[in-house]
Amino acid sequence: MTKGHSAPWSQWGDEIDAASIEQMRRACELPIAVRGALMPDAHLGYGLPIGGVLATREAVIPYAVGVDIACRMKLSVWDMPPGTLETSHDRLARAIETETRFGIGASFGNRRQHPVMDEDWNITVVTGRSKDKAWSQLGTSGSGNHFVEFGVLELDEPELGLDPGRYLALLSHSGSRGAGNTVARHFSDLAMAIRPDMPRASRHLAWLELDTEEGHDYWRAMQLMGRYAAANHELIHRHMADRLGAQVIGGVENHHNFAWIEEHDGDEVVVHRKGATPAGREVLGVIPGSMATPAFIVRGAGNEASLRSAAHGAGRRMSRKQAKKRFGWNDVRDLLRNRGVRLLSAGLDEVPMAYKDISEVMAAQRDLVRPIARFHPRLVKMAPGGEPPED
Repeated sequence: MTKGHSAPWSQWGDEIDAASIEQMRRACELPIAVRGALMPDAHLGYGLPIGGVLATREAVIPYAVGVDIACRMKLSVWDMPPGTLETSHDRLARAIETETRFGIGASFGNRRQHPVMDEDWNITVVTGRSKDKAWSQLGTSGSGNHFVEFGVLELDEPELGLDPGRYLALLSHSGSRGAGNTVARHFSDLAMAIRPDMPRASRHLAWLELDTEEGHDYWRAMQLMGRYAAANHELIHRHMADRLGAQVIGGVENHHNFAWIEEHDGDEVVVHRKGATPAGREVLGVIPGSMATPAFIVRGAGNEASLRSAAHGAGRRMSRKQAKKRFGWNDVRDLLRNRGVRLLSAGLDEVPMAYKDISEVMAAQRDLVRPIARFHPRLVKMAPGGEPPED
């Protein structure tokens, strides 16, 4: 690594731990680094912090994309009245339980169908080996902070092709599942093997040059994982709508944990957004809070200082281990009941108190995005973990 090089970077928000700031600083010292940005939801990750944005020159860093490649948000607005949440509560819950799966290794016995599985998965050895697993997990939601939830979308002004009002909506958060994880780890290990002399603290920032076979293979695999992640969400939303006889009348989707080739400051660069949302001018996005706080539908401001990026959520206030030690379900039940939220399942590491205040995160990035609508969760499912909450 070149001594003395440090690319400039900017920070949004004050509630960011010192370790994440140090990770951002180290990333900007890479000889390939051009510019960086740290979003207000930032917290510690591998290599680049989650909520970190990094522009590089002619190179891609697998761990700066993340292990869940192309993790994605998708919101669909339905033609059913929001009162359905009360009148057909159990029916909506059964749709979630039936039409997707949660947890590590979750899969469907009867495989779902999508054109993404007709593509050439043999573009790299690792994607070829991962195709069977990917197909079995097509349409599933995974573990951790991934969720599927019904709720109420509130529009104050005409947007998304809809009149102002309240609507029933479905919101999902998940990525490229086991296949994406396998791709990420394969190419991360390869990058670290190619650059064995990197300092230990920076080894997860090992990069692949785009004009090499390894860099080319990773880029193609990443793009395939992006299409696969989008297919997962498409199937979740389609199967639920079909099961309930609903029509989709509007929607928004975007992904994070990805790298894009973009022009900034007159140069073509590779922009990594690890847990950060694309926020080009007027670009639509979804920024969730927690199971008990709103998600915001936003339009990007196209702020160049942030590399046209914004936060991808509220961001963790504490680690998963800390949350499990500190909270029990008795700490959560009253909060959920008061917010009108029914939780089908989740782990204690995902309780609302483990996350930053989404209103503060949104206030810290008012120059990056403009909220146009709010989504209030009402029926939430995540991967089970620990003692299940009571209804």
